[in-house]
Amino acid sequence: MKSFRIRRNFKAVCFALVLIVFGNQPVNAQKTSIIDTQKVIEHLNYLADDSLEGRGVGTSGESLAADYIVEQLRGIGLQSLMANNAYKQKIPMHSSMPLSSSKLVLYTKSDTLKLSLNEDYFLYKSGAQTFHPTPVPLVFVGYGIIAPEFDYNDYQTVDVRNKIVVCFDGEPKSSDTHYFAGHEPTVYSTAEAKQRLAISKGAIGSIIIPLNYKDFNMYWQKQSRVFSFEDVSLASRVSGHLSLLLHRAIVPSLFKEAPLSWEEVNQLKEDHAMYSFPLNTRLSFRGEFKEREFIASNVIGVLHGAETNLDEPYVVVSSHFDHLGVGLPVKGDSIYNGAIDNAIGVAATLEIARTLKRTSRSLLRSVIFLFVTAEEKGLLGSRYYLSHSPLPHYKIAANINIDGIAIFDRFNSVVGVGKNYSELGDILVAMAEKYGMYATDVPAQFLSFESFARSDQMAFAQAGIPSILIMDGLDYENLTTMEGLKRWQNWIDKRYHTPTDDLNQPIDYRAVEQHVQFLYDYIVRVANHNQSIQWNEDAPFINIRLQSQAEKR
Repeated sequence: MKSFRIRRNFKAVCFALVLIVFGNQPVNAQKTSIIDTQKVIEHLNYLADDSLEGRGVGTSGESLAADYIVEQLRGIGLQSLMANNAYKQKIPMHSSMPLSSSKLVLYTKSDTLKLSLNEDYFLYKSGAQTFHPTPVPLVFVGYGIIAPEFDYNDYQTVDVRNKIVVCFDGEPKSSDTHYFAGHEPTVYSTAEAKQRLAISKGAIGSIIIPLNYKDFNMYWQKQSRVFSFEDVSLASRVSGHLSLLLHRAIVPSLFKEAPLSWEEVNQLKEDHAMYSFPLNTRLSFRGEFKEREFIASNVIGVLHGAETNLDEPYVVVSSHFDHLGVGLPVKGDSIYNGAIDNAIGVAATLEIARTLKRTSRSLLRSVIFLFVTAEEKGLLGSRYYLSHSPLPHYKIAANINIDGIAIFDRFNSVVGVGKNYSELGDILVAMAEKYGMYATDVPAQFLSFESFARSDQMAFAQAGIPSILIMDGLDYENLTTMEGLKRWQNWIDKRYHTPTDDLNQPIDYRAVEQHVQFLYDYIVRVANHNQSIQWNEDAPFINIRLQSQAEKR
C-alpha cells in the first residue's frame, strides 16, 4: 500500500487506542463458552504459518489462504451466495513496484539535483499515471488543507492547476480541542486526504514533507520497510497522481530562490502565520516499474436464517485474511505473517460460523460470512464486494467487522469502534451489561472517526450500512490499565506490521475464547434483532442509507 501507508501507521496506534478505558468494574459473569478454542488455534496455525509467506495480495500464500477458507466453509455446511454457486468472488487487480532506475530530478535556476528512490524519497503511488518527463512547477501550500469549519484554506491564494503541490504532513498545531481537535489528529492530517484535495484542485502531483520526528533516521528506516511492498489497486481504479514522501535533507532545496527560505517557512509554521506561494523550482519524474495484473478473491458463505422472506435483510460478518507478504528482512526474517493482524480474526470468524451452524441457532436474519482480501491495501476487497455485491445494499442490515482478537488477558469491558453512530452501539451496551461488563467508546482525546475509518467497517459505512468493530477494553482481570497499555505499546513497537507478528508471540487463549464467545453472542443478538437497525440522526452516513433504501439498491 502506498497512499495508505501513513493510514496504516495510524491504524497501529488505533489498535492500542481503541483499547483504552477508564475505571474498574467487577469481573464479568459470563456463560460457559461454547467456542472450541482448539479450532481457533488450528486455523491460526495454518493461516499464519511461514508456508503462506504472509498472505500478500496476489501471491500464492493469499491463494492458499482463500482455498483454505473455502474448504472450511464447505465443511461447516455454509452455502454459496454467488450466482455460479462458487464461494470465491474474483477481483481483477493491478500491482506496481517502482524500480531504483526511476529518475526524479529537482531543478532550480542555478542547479539540478538528481534524487534516489528509497534514499531521498518514497512513492505513495506508482505506475504510468506518475510519469512527468517535462519539468513541472512547484507550489508550496502549507499543510495542504481546506477545512471550512475552522475557517482554514491553504489553497485560497494560489493556483495549483497543472502544478505539483508541496505541503507539510500533519495539520496546524492547536491546544484548542475545537480547532483541529487540539493535540489530536483529524482526518485532514492524513496523506490521502491531502492527495485527494490536491487532485481536486487540479494539481498533477504532491510532495509531503515529514515533520517533528525526534529520531528521523529511525522514522525513515521504518518507512523503508513500509514502502517495500507493492502498490496494489483495483484494476478499475481511478487514476492517481505523482505523490512523494520527501526526505527532510532534500527539503531546503525546494525553497532555493523562493520568496521565503526553508528556515523562514519553518518560522511561519511556529508563529501560526502560514501562507502559500509559488516556488522557483520544478520537478520531473521518469518512473520505471515492475507491474503485473492478477486475480485476487474474496470468500463468501451464507448461513440462512429461519425467515424465508426475501426482503429480510442480511447481517454481514467480515474479516480480512490478507497481510503484507514478504518484505524487507528484520533480524533475518522477511515473512510478515500477520498472526494477530488478522489471521486470528479469520480463525475466530470461522469458529463463529461453525458454532452457529453446529448449534442450529434459530436466526431471524441470514448471516453472510465475508472474508476479504486487500484490506492492507486500502480496504480494496470490501470496497469491491460492496460495488459488486450479490445483494443490494438496502438488504444488508448491518456489518460486524472482526479485525484482531484479545490476546493479553481476559477483560471486563469492550470497546465499540463506531458505537455512537448506530443502534449497533445500543445493542452492544445492553449485551455487555447483561454479561456484567460495560461498553465504552474510543476515549475523547483520541479521534473516534479516525479509529472507525481504519478497517473494513468503514467501507460498509460509506455504503450506508450500519457497522461496528468490537475490541477488548483495558479493564483486564489480571493486568492493571498501565500494564495493559505497556503490553500494547510494546506490541505496536515490536510486532505490528513486522515479521514478529507471528506464531512465536505469547497469546492468552483464555482471552481469545472470551472474545470469540462475546462476538458470537453479539452476532446472534444482531441477527435476531426484531427491528431494522438504524443510523443515529447525527451519523455522517445516514443520507447514503436513506437513498439506497428509497431507490431499492
